[in-house]
Amino acid sequence: MGLSLWRNGRLATLDGDAPWGLVERGALLVEGALLRWVGAEADLPRGLDVQAEHDLDCRLVTPGLVDCHTHLVYGGDRAGEFELRLQGASYEQIARAGGGIRATVAATRQASDEALFDSARRRALALMAEGVTTLEIKSGYGLSLEHEARMLRVARRLADQLPLTVLATCLAAHALPPEFEGRADDYVDAVCSWLPTLHAAGLVDAVDAFCERIGFTPAQTRRLFEAARADGLPVKLHAEQLSEQGGARLAAQFGALSCDHLEYLSDDGVAAMAAAGTVAVLLPGAFYFLRETRLPPIARLREAAVPMAIATDHNPGSSPTLSPLLMMNMACTLFRLTPEESLRGMTVNGARALGLADRGRLAAGQRADFTVWDLQHPHQLAYRFGGGNPCRRVVVAGIERNR
Repeated sequence: MGLSLWRNGRLATLDGDAPWGLVERGALLVEGALLRWVGAEADLPRGLDVQAEHDLDCRLVTPGLVDCHTHLVYGGDRAGEFELRLQGASYEQIARAGGGIRATVAATRQASDEALFDSARRRALALMAEGVTTLEIKSGYGLSLEHEARMLRVARRLADQLPLTVLATCLAAHALPPEFEGRADDYVDAVCSWLPTLHAAGLVDAVDAFCERIGFTPAQTRRLFEAARADGLPVKLHAEQLSEQGGARLAAQFGALSCDHLEYLSDDGVAAMAAAGTVAVLLPGAFYFLRETRLPPIARLREAAVPMAIATDHNPGSSPTLSPLLMMNMACTLFRLTPEESLRGMTVNGARALGLADRGRLAAGQRADFTVWDLQHPHQLAYRFGGGNPCRRVVVAGIERNR
């Protein structure tokens, strides 16, 4: 397996104690799908048998971006609801009136497999164009065994056909489908019974739920998590987005990979997440689009050393964005993260939110996923918004991806 050398770059390794893990005039040695050596070019080991050499032209290099929370597979859109919210309707009011997630469920069920794949592929390509190399995709717009499986198969197909890592999360406990109206407990029982089938088919990497007043109660979420644990699946949770339900504390009891949204996260929830090693996934796109005013408790998360990830939360109802760089900017401007925190949120902490320890940093032994930017310093990634994409080259598992 030959060595390839990527030289003459400014590396934001996010490794070690120095700010950004910055290495001036750095180099990376790639062997197969892994980074064999990372450091200053002047310190390159001697006697290397390099098969290919690439000049980075003094450009910035970061780990490949990780978008750890998306709803990329769905039919239709919800632009009409955007207009209703501008006229004063709340997200919760629209959902209770039959819109929201249920509207997307109807459109998704009606869409063909090919239509779902083609639209999801276009969305994935847009994320990839801004440096994403690892992506999570949730189901949750099928809400039946047949249609949830269809969504998850699309996610697997994207992984097969694109130079991209895709993890699939079962979010069947996203909303109550119309055929289960008034029978939420029966629906949770049904979802629990689907998990072994979906897992045995190789379609599920994790299980998620929407624990909220318009979603599922903590007791119902607990039953789902118990079923996931019995099947050997990790869990994560849409928690404390619209109200404080104790979801983060519950998720932490199950060693959740992440809790996501968290605008109403309590001090007890922060402490529970810190003790469990659960990642806080911040979703500034949804916060912005829904015109929320209550901020996640960033200072308390920092004080408790809870890792903070950032994701696009791409979905048709509350975050129809396909720009991870814009999310990094919004995390700084809306949530007051530092630019370095925002980059760590889209790399090492995003990977951690997916249970992946082999990416997110530029270090020997890590997967050779990295992005080359037409920028001089990593703080420029979160500085710009709108207009112009600075992503110039992307390497995935040691192979350069065609743009």
